Amino acid sequence: MTQNAAGRASADSLIEVEASKTHKGENFPVASVLVAPRFRAPILAYYQFARSADDIADSPDLTPTEKIARLDAFEDTLLGRSDAVAAALPLRQSLTETKIDPRHALDLLVAFRMDAAKTRYADWADLMNYCTFSAAPVGRYVLCVHGESQDTWASSDALCAALQVINHLQDCAKDYGALDRVYIPLDTLAAKGIGVEALAAPKASPALRACLDGLLDKTAVLVEKGTALPPKVHDFRLRLETAVIATLAQKLVSVLRRADPLSEKVHLGKAAALAQAVQGILWGLRAGAPKDQAN
Repeated sequence: MTQNAAGRASADSLIEVEASKTHKGENFPVASVLVAPRFRAPILAYYQFARSADDIADSPDLTPTEKIARLDAFEDTLLGRSDAVAAALPLRQSLTETKIDPRHALDLLVAFRMDAAKTRYADWADLMNYCTFSAAPVGRYVLCVHGESQDTWASSDALCAALQVINHLQDCAKDYGALDRVYIPLDTLAAKGIGVEALAAPKASPALRACLDGLLDKTAVLVEKGTALPPKVHDFRLRLETAVIATLAQKLVSVLRRADPLSEKVHLGKAAALAQAVQGILWGLRAGAPKDQAN
C-alpha cells in the first residue's frame, strides 16, 4: 500500500470517531435559540464539520502527516470526490441545498492544516493571518446562511478574530502543555524577556501577565470593531445573537484581565453568562437595522 493510500485508509477509520464536544459546550453561542429554526440545521452542519476537523488537528496521538491526510479526506468528501468522512457529508448536502460557497469550510481546513504543523506565531500579524482562516470563515458562513450582505464581513471578521484570541488566552497553558502549541506571539514574549516556557509555570509571572495584558489591549480593539456588526445585520434574530456574542466577548476580555489562565479556568458562570446575554439582547433591540427581515 502506498503512503498516500495508507493515509486515506487511516482517514476512513475516522468515520467512527465522534466530535469531542457538542455546540452547547462552546464558549460562545452556536445556533442558539435566538437563531431562526430554519437556519439552525445549516449552522450545525458547519459546526459538526469544523469540530470534527479541529479534533483531528488537535489530536496528540497523530503525526502532522497523518493529520493532514485526514484533513485532506475532509476536503475530498466536502467537494464530492469521496464519501469517506461522515462528519463532512451533512455540510456537503447543506451547501448543495443553500448554494453557499464551500470556501468558508475550505478556509477552515487551511487553518487546521496550519495547526497540524505550526506550533509558534512570530508576531501579531502572523496570528491575525491564522485568524483569517480559523475564525473569519465562521462568521462569514453564518452571515451567508442568513442572506446578509458582504458589507458585514469586516466587522464580523474583527469580532471572530477577537473570539479566537480570547480562546487562545483562556487555553494558553493547556495548549502548551498538551500540544506544545503557543499562539502568544514570540515577539511579545521576547519583549518581556521570557520564552514559551513561562506557560508551564503554576501561575503567570509579572512578565507573562504583561504579555497577556498587551494582547488583551489589541483584542479589545477588535471587539470594539466587532460592535459595528449588529446594527448592520438585517435579520432581527441574528442581530440579537451577534449583540450577545459581542457583549460576551467584552466581558471575557475584562475577566481575563483579572484572572490567571495558568492557575484557574477562565470562564463565565451560568449566572454571569445569562446576565451578559440579557444585556446583549437589550443592546441588540436598540441597535436597529435598515430593514428587519420577517422570521
